Amino acid sequence: MDAYVDFILRLFVAGAMGVLIGLEREYRAKEAGYRTHFLVALGSALIMIVSQYGFSEVLEPDLVRVDPSRLAAQVVSGIGFIGAGTIILQKQVVRGLTTAAGIWATSGIGLAIGAGMYTVGIAATVLVLLGLEVLSFFFKSLGIHTLILEFSTDSRDSLKRVANKLRTENYLVVSYEMSEESENGRLAYHVNMTVRSKRMNEEGLVLMLLQEFPDVTVKKVV
Repeated sequence: MDAYVDFILRLFVAGAMGVLIGLEREYRAKEAGYRTHFLVALGSALIMIVSQYGFSEVLEPDLVRVDPSRLAAQVVSGIGFIGAGTIILQKQVVRGLTTAAGIWATSGIGLAIGAGMYTVGIAATVLVLLGLEVLSFFFKSLGIHTLILEFSTDSRDSLKRVANKLRTENYLVVSYEMSEESENGRLAYHVNMTVRSKRMNEEGLVLMLLQEFPDVTVKKVV
């Protein structure tokens, strides 16, 4: 196989593996989707190819030796900047760690395929997808999920009833912030709650509040 055809094939396979992982993240509406993962995998493969073969013409035999792992090592450390951009700290809740780890793994897959290790790169892609989907399916009930609930009401009594209802539904209220504002001559209470539960059911939480507390206006559940 011609060397440049092989290089293009490596880039194509690396990009395809990045898209597969990115589609899973896109499906779950995460910060980095298929385009980000595609670029990370493709760029990592390109850097590995350049690291291995890009300097052959300027080297003299038996005089200069190049360590291709040095340039690849910079990818591993540099990809942390992209991963850090997907991590969000909001109201004592850290989000985006899994996506950041996925980007880091995708860069490793790109490096492996860029080095010509197709089997290892494809196998790693399969394992990443299994880890993201299969593990979360089987062990979903074991984890503790954190939700941020924002709502408003003009009844102070409703605040206590909402808090009591959350406790009876096995939601743990971690933090609680309330502010008072005057709206149309009436006093309104704006509440921001951080709650934790073993169930990841934002829709059920919103429906429960809307049905049982008609005077409560839910603004956001994330």
